[in-house]
Amino acid sequence: MTTSRPRLTFGVLAVGAGVFSMLQSLVTPALPTIQHELHSSQSTTTWVLTAYLLSASVFTPILGRVGDMVGKKRTLVAATTALAVGCLLAALAPSIGVLILGRVVQGAGGAVFPLSFGIIRDEFEPARIPAAVGAFAAVLAVGSGLGVVLAGPVISALDYHWLFWIPVAVVTAATLAAHLLIPESRVRTRGRVNWAAAGLLAAGLVALLLPISQATSWGWGSARVLGLLAAAAVLLVAWVLTEARSATPLIDMRIMRLPGVWTTNSAALLFGAGMFGVFAFLPQLVQIPREAGYGFGASVTEAGLLMLPMLVTMFVFGIVSGRVQGVFSAKAQLATGAVLCGLPCASLAAWHGERWQIGLAAGVFGAGIGLAFSAMTNLIVGSVPPQQTGAASGMNANIRTVGGAIGAAVMSTVVTGNPRPDGLPREAGFSHGFLVLTLLCLAAALAACLVPAARRAPARQAAGGAAEAPRESGAERATAAVGEG
Repeated sequence: MTTSRPRLTFGVLAVGAGVFSMLQSLVTPALPTIQHELHSSQSTTTWVLTAYLLSASVFTPILGRVGDMVGKKRTLVAATTALAVGCLLAALAPSIGVLILGRVVQGAGGAVFPLSFGIIRDEFEPARIPAAVGAFAAVLAVGSGLGVVLAGPVISALDYHWLFWIPVAVVTAATLAAHLLIPESRVRTRGRVNWAAAGLLAAGLVALLLPISQATSWGWGSARVLGLLAAAAVLLVAWVLTEARSATPLIDMRIMRLPGVWTTNSAALLFGAGMFGVFAFLPQLVQIPREAGYGFGASVTEAGLLMLPMLVTMFVFGIVSGRVQGVFSAKAQLATGAVLCGLPCASLAAWHGERWQIGLAAGVFGAGIGLAFSAMTNLIVGSVPPQQTGAASGMNANIRTVGGAIGAAVMSTVVTGNPRPDGLPREAGFSHGFLVLTLLCLAAALAACLVPAARRAPARQAAGGAAEAPRESGAERATAAVGEG
């Protein structure tokens, strides 16, 4: 392969995955506008977010597994095509129902995460994989924050439909480029899709995420929330048992039991809760009218601009992460990133009366995300054999999404649980909420400390680069584990 091909492959993958990541947060600031324009209720409009979350949680691990079997490029093109079609539906939607349908179709694009990581592992030289994975994870993290920044200017200059028209054009170009320029991966997993397991996983994730995302409006103690959570527990246990007995599992449970995988996934769950809690509620804090005694009365555009320091540090630290893995291990980066996210959450709980305090906290938080995002992905990719990369990284992304749903729901309950007479949240609600996020980030740091340290490479491997050794060591351990029994 020529030296230019990996860079070209990386660029195409980054565009598609970056747009999907951006669509996670791009719509949030536009919900009031969408509700007004489509004459919908607030409870119905929230399904624009919920439908996307549920769809992505179902499609990400399933299509990650399909890509491992039938070809990652082929499945990637199908996923980005679905993303473009979903954006087109949303852009043309004459009603809230069609818009929600478009968001469901967009959710299939979540498979670009595991498929892209798998393609990078298959196509890049081993010594370059950690840096490439770190840079790609940085793109995903920046995409999530970029949606908050861009939503206001796009709505102000055009209208909310362009939140979808622009991705249609970009994703269509990325899909064509992927079809023409990305080589098909030679690494395949034998077998077939276990559709019974896929159905149980999909039903279990829907039963889990639906009550979490709707708990604020339904009530945590309501029969619907408790009933669905109980159903989720039953379905997910049935899924695990089915996978454990299957000759061709959707997600190999032996891979999930590897120390490097389950510890990283535990950290991802907690980290996702802290990250999405900040993404959802820090912009809301700065938009609170000054008359409330706190907040800045910022517009959607101004709130997005206050998040710019987060995007800058997120990208810089994400790029640096993989390049320094030889001297600053992925485990250490994950623990450090979680602590760096916890510190600004603690500072925001006490000090949020000045814009510079918001900007400084956002910048430090972004540095933590950049380190942790890249480290999590490198730990997963380095702990599993190549033929399991798509399924394992897909589950990691899913677990982070579940954590994000939990964090946003808990933060919403704390912030809005005791409103002022005028309906605005009390300042203490934000303070208490950021303290909860602090605890979640510190718990993620503790989970990161449980990740096993990478074994040193034998002398004959040393010439391959310090970054290569942990990846090969982890893959060899995973291959041996899968081969037993």
